[in-house]
Amino acid sequence: MKHYGLIGFPLSHSFSKKYFTDKFEKEGITDAKYDVYPLEHIKDLQDLLDAHPDLCGLNVTIPHKVNIIRYLDWVEEDAKHAGAVNCIRVRSESPVLAAFSGEVGVNGHDFRLEGFNTDLYGFEMSLRPLLKDQEYDALVLGDGGAAKAVKCVLENLGIAFTCVTRSPHGNNLLFKDLKPHHIAKHKLIVNTTPLGTFPNVEECPPIPYSAIGSDHILYDLVYNPEKTMFLQKGEEQGAKIKNGYEMLILQAEKSWEIWTSKEKHP
Repeated sequence: MKHYGLIGFPLSHSFSKKYFTDKFEKEGITDAKYDVYPLEHIKDLQDLLDAHPDLCGLNVTIPHKVNIIRYLDWVEEDAKHAGAVNCIRVRSESPVLAAFSGEVGVNGHDFRLEGFNTDLYGFEMSLRPLLKDQEYDALVLGDGGAAKAVKCVLENLGIAFTCVTRSPHGNNLLFKDLKPHHIAKHKLIVNTTPLGTFPNVEECPPIPYSAIGSDHILYDLVYNPEKTMFLQKGEEQGAKIKNGYEMLILQAEKSWEIWTSKEKHP
């Protein structure tokens, strides 16, 4: 039996466990199982892997997407650029071969941990159908861990962006300083904050929604509820809207593709 799972803390609700359990059942995959592994401290990763030697892949969620990187033997370029990993492939490997390749793992373990960021793929593939053949400027609401993949994808697509935060950080705009002309200039607005997530469905990012028009795209990483207050307000102004559910599906399928791939990385 091949085991896969999710690490993070806390893990009160897991989209991934339900998704993969349903997938395995629907596709008749009988030699795979997906579980959740609450991991409060990332330093305990080695103990988890030792306790579950049949683990072949892990998804990674908050708060470990960034600090997991120093425990990995190899990280794909986009994940390095984003500064976050949400998918790990566990490959068996002799420590002697690992030493020859110059990739000596954590505590000399006899497996190789490879890091990827499937959020990048999920966000890009779900965003592309919304984009017209024109230049866009984007506002990224929030600048935490969830914004890392969004910013990386926007850079890859050549879309200039500005982050909007509550407190000063670098060249970020502050929510309190956001004016209608900022909204008018930036036709793509991506919410990476948790505002509006169930059960706090009456919350939304504090932006001047009245300046949104039919040429705007509003994308919310939140998927529960299906239509957040942020998206409702955008829709009322005629904007195209999209939630984060398709992104979740795409990143999950990309994880499965990575875990089952025979491709070897240097």
